[in-house]
Amino acid sequence: MARILIIEDIKLNIELFTALLSYAGHETFVAECALPGIELAQTKSPDVILMDIQMIGMDGIQATQILRADPKTQNIPIAAVTALAMDGDREKLLSSGFDAYIPKPIDTDQFVKDVNKLIELGRLR
Repeated sequence: MARILIIEDIKLNIELFTALLSYAGHETFVAECALPGIELAQTKSPDVILMDIQMIGMDGIQATQILRADPKTQNIPIAAVTALAMDGDREKLLSSGFDAYIPKPIDTDQFVKDVNKLIELGRLR
């Protein structure tokens, strides 16, 4: 079991991600925007963070940069979970500090596998 922080502003996505991860035996925490998500990451020490990119206020890239600059959270694996799927978006996000890229709409069979890979990455750090 891992502790997974979901930072996502669409309730339907939150429900889907939470259901899939809970069914796989993981514990989830949710923030519907970046600043509360950063605070949860700093206080709950999750094993993995799933970060939406396009959110009102601070976007996921800015939030990830803050998490990477903080010694408490800099080594937590972070996946960009996003509808940004144009040529170059994946590479841009990975070079911005994300450890993985999960496109929306998610492939429900692949989603938990991708999260499990991030959990393993975190254990290796």
